[in-house]
Amino acid sequence: MFKIEKFIYDLNPRKGMKELKPGMKHELTVEVTPDMTASKFVKGTPNVFATAAMVALIEQTCKDMTQPYLERGQTTVGTRINASHIAATPVGMRVTARAELIEIDRRRLEFRVEVFDEVEKISDAEHTRFIINIARFEEKTMKKLERVR
Repeated sequence: MFKIEKFIYDLNPRKGMKELKPGMKHELTVEVTPDMTASKFVKGTPNVFATAAMVALIEQTCKDMTQPYLERGQTTVGTRINASHIAATPVGMRVTARAELIEIDRRRLEFRVEVFDEVEKISDAEHTRFIINIARFEEKTMKKLERVR
């Protein structure tokens, strides 16, 4: 009986979400370094803040917002992003991502994110993350590898 109750409890999508609420906001600022430039990701491109690095900043900002509200052993993973990258940012300039949690649907979290450098807005984005149990997620992922060996 205890195992079944625990199993049901572990599947409860609201577990750990007691305090997560739409309207929550979080921001994260980084300084653009040479390893964050487009030329580090794609050969023959300029030494400006890369879209790939911007997406990582968006993901980190949203994850950092939610992590304090999750149970031990839980985290979030990104499953969708729709982002513009409308202005270039040079190495040495600071970039800030400002995220707002706009919707919670069971384990699915929807965010709206704006990214600014020290001069102007450089991105508007929508991002989806799901709350997961890390151990179960990694176990399931490793089983995928076993299927090809």
